[in-house]
Amino acid sequence: MTHRIVTSLALALLAPIPALAQAAEQRQVSAVELFALAAQADGAGRPDEAETMYRALARDPDSEVRAEARFRLGQLLERLGRKREAATTYRALLDEKPGAARVRLELARLLTQLGDESAARRELRAAQAGGLPPQVAQIVDQFAAALRSRKPWGASLEVALVPDSNVNRATDAATLDTVLAPLQLSRDAREQSGIGARAAGQLYARVPIAPNLSLVPRVSGQGDFYRKGRFNDVSASGLVGLEWSLGRDRLRPSIGGTQRWYGGSPYARTATAAIDWQHPLGTKAQLTTSVTIADTTYRGNPLQDGLLLNAGLSYERAFSARAGGSITVSATRQNAEDPGYATASGAGSLLAWREFGRTTVYATAGLRRLEGDARLFLFPERRKDWNFSLGAGATFRRLQVHGFAPLLRLDWERNQSTVGIYDFTRKAATIGLTRAF
Repeated sequence: MTHRIVTSLALALLAPIPALAQAAEQRQVSAVELFALAAQADGAGRPDEAETMYRALARDPDSEVRAEARFRLGQLLERLGRKREAATTYRALLDEKPGAARVRLELARLLTQLGDESAARRELRAAQAGGLPPQVAQIVDQFAAALRSRKPWGASLEVALVPDSNVNRATDAATLDTVLAPLQLSRDAREQSGIGARAAGQLYARVPIAPNLSLVPRVSGQGDFYRKGRFNDVSASGLVGLEWSLGRDRLRPSIGGTQRWYGGSPYARTATAAIDWQHPLGTKAQLTTSVTIADTTYRGNPLQDGLLLNAGLSYERAFSARAGGSITVSATRQNAEDPGYATASGAGSLLAWREFGRTTVYATAGLRRLEGDARLFLFPERRKDWNFSLGAGATFRRLQVHGFAPLLRLDWERNQSTVGIYDFTRKAATIGLTRAF
């Protein structure tokens, strides 16, 4: 706290105060004095001056000074109604001092008010994983229960460029073996590479209808757009559901539908009913189970029409204040008018994440086994697939712009299949902007 800051900055901020303006030439003030001046300006109804001084202190060489300045700045921004900026400020503090439990609680509270409840719960688990004194642990437990109070609406958006080695997830084989004769594939039916533009987002509302019960309508969409418009892939969904808070558990039944367009033409329409159950496991982990039933109609191939059943189980855990991970398993049954398109599959995936300063890095790995009920008419074997996937990415919060941060993702996928048309390899990168928290 002994570093000194040139007073020309501090006193320029306080120009309306005559006594200080007269001493503005070369006198210096300590960080302690500048904190006092900032608090004085805030108390006197000059929050802009206080904000500028706190931002100057947040660049001090002393990490303790920076931390105190960011904490006070976050509190000031919150009082001014700039909650998203306050949350970003708390996040910057935690990037340097991940063990600051009080700050993590403040961030979790703000995220809840901003409608990002899942991120708020992650911050709570991270705080608990870092170890807490008994009195702080009690506050965390009380706050976890208070998460039932949530923002009435929210939204998210991601925009990116996506270089992709196989935009249509097609085989690179020139011919396929069939029961009749080798089938020559046109160039358009084979693997195609390209650079796409992606936009994805969602909007939701939360309407209380009874104690611990809310109505939650939600709309979302995603589009991948390419220079060759025949590969454009766009989907839009609408869901309406209920959200029950049952003690520490949360239950979410919902119904809705999805429309997908491919190459500018309607591709598939799906009606969906789902139920999710979220259950905390101690202070550092949670379990999420989901069951979905969906009825899909394919515009171009009615032989694929049928009912889909899916069940999933996910376990998420905070390892420390800076790291965590999850494991997910699922099973899917896809019925179809033609048994050749009917399949059963099981999948598992791993996710691990770690914060390095103001960068969050993650890695994923997935495995899926799929088998068809019968062989398709043209092909000699029943479909049997092994799908392998790997991914890694990072979010760079230091470079954030208006609440968004640069995002980089790398993905690799290999689908081995006894039916050649489903056998492919794909590599892709995603370079874009996403929310910083």
